[in-house]
Amino acid sequence: MTSNTPQPATFKPSGALSGKISVPGDKSISHRALIFSALAVGKSRITGLLEGEDVLATADALRAMGARIEKKDDVWTVHGVGVGGLMQPDAALEMGNSGTSTRLLMGLIASHAISATFIGDASLTKRPMGRVIEPLSQMGADIRARETSDHKACLPLTVRGICPAIPIEYRLPVASAQVKSAILLASLNTPGITRIIEPVLTRDHSETMLKGFGAQISVTTDADGSRVISLTGEAELQPQKIKVPGDPSSAAFLVVAALIVPGSDILIENVGINPTRSGLFEVLQNMGGDISFKKQRTVGGEPVADIHVKHSPLTGIDVPAHIAPSMIDEFPVLFIAAALASGETTTRGLHELRVKESDRLSQMAKGLELLGVKLTEKDDGLVIEGSGGKPLSGGRAKPVIETALDHRIAMSFAVAGLVTKGGLTIDDIKPVETSFPGFDTLMKQLAS
Repeated sequence: MTSNTPQPATFKPSGALSGKISVPGDKSISHRALIFSALAVGKSRITGLLEGEDVLATADALRAMGARIEKKDDVWTVHGVGVGGLMQPDAALEMGNSGTSTRLLMGLIASHAISATFIGDASLTKRPMGRVIEPLSQMGADIRARETSDHKACLPLTVRGICPAIPIEYRLPVASAQVKSAILLASLNTPGITRIIEPVLTRDHSETMLKGFGAQISVTTDADGSRVISLTGEAELQPQKIKVPGDPSSAAFLVVAALIVPGSDILIENVGINPTRSGLFEVLQNMGGDISFKKQRTVGGEPVADIHVKHSPLTGIDVPAHIAPSMIDEFPVLFIAAALASGETTTRGLHELRVKESDRLSQMAKGLELLGVKLTEKDDGLVIEGSGGKPLSGGRAKPVIETALDHRIAMSFAVAGLVTKGGLTIDDIKPVETSFPGFDTLMKQLAS
C-alpha cells in the first residue's frame, strides 16, 4: 500500500489530446475473476487483470485463505480451493481503500466456518457496511463492527461465518451491485436456493461470470418488473480462462478529457460497454458528445468495443435519476463535463455518492467552486451552470483541490486542469493507484 505522505500533482492546459490508447482492466470484473477462480476446483487463467491496489488487496486476502495466486508475464494463475474450502486466515485482512474487496469478501466468508477481521485505511474506515451486514446476518453470519457516533457500522469489523448458512429471499433496499454480489458469494456455499430481488438493475458482472463458472443461477422478472436472481447453493465451480476488458470507469476520464479539450481526437481500445455500466456514455451523447463505438464484440460474455471520441461542444441537460446505477462512479467526471457545457446540468438521485470513498457530492462542489463554477449542491445531486466551453478559473493561480483520499475526485480534477487557466494542483495523486495505475503517464502521452 502507499505511504501516508501526500504527493501533490499539477495539471494544466497542454493542447489537443490525440492517439490510440488502452486503459487498465475493469476493476469490478477483476475482483470477481479472482474470487470466483479461488472458489473453483483447479487452475484458472486471467489476462488483462487490473493491477491496482484495490484488486491486489483482494488477491492478498484470497491467498491468506488458502488460494494460490501467481503472476507470470501478463497472465495470472489462480489455483482454487473449491466452494467450502477456504482456510482460516492467520491475521487481519488489510483492505486498504477498497470497499469492493471488503463487501464481497464479507459475503464470501459469511457461509464458511471461518472468521476474519477486516481493516482498512482512513477513508475506508469511514464507509458504512450496514447494508451488507443486514442480509449476511439473516443468513446466520455473526458480524461485529465498530459503531460510529451516528450509529453507522464501519471497519474494523469481524465476520464469523456459519456453515451451513441459511438461504434467504432478500429484496435490495438500495441499488447496490456490491450487496447483491456479497449475497451471491455467501449463497454459493449455502444449501438450497437463495433469491435476490433487484428492483433497479445494477452491474451484472457477478451473474454473468457465475454462469460461466458453472453455477446454477437464473435471472427472471417478477410482476412489478424487478429482476429475481436465484442461485442454488453448494455449488461446484469449474476453472476458467478469463480475459478482462478495459474498465469503462477508467475510460470515462479520457472520454471527458477529449470532449472538453479543443481539437482532441482519441481512440480507446478494448473497453467494456456492458449496458449496466455505460450510462455515462449515453448521457454525454445526449449532451452532444461525439462518441462512437467501433468493432463491437463479445469477450467472455461481456460486450466490448473501441471508443472513438472527438472534441464536441456540450449542452447541459437534466440527467434522469433512473440512469444513476449504470454510471454511479462516473458522476464526478460528468460534473467536469457539465462545468464546460452550455447551460444548466441537473443531477438527482445521487445519495449513494455521499457514502463512497468520500462524500463525492460535497468534494466535487468544493473543488468546482474553487474553479469559479456556479452550482447548487442539493441533498441528492448538483445543479451546475456551465461555462459554454470557456476555460475555468478560480481567480487565483493554481488552486489546490482537496481529494479526500478519493481516486475519482483526483482524476476528475486532473481532467479539469486541462481546461483551467494556469492549471490546478490536486493535493494527492497517490490514491489513483487504487484503480488506474499509470493514469498520469497516460494523460501526458495523449497530450504529447
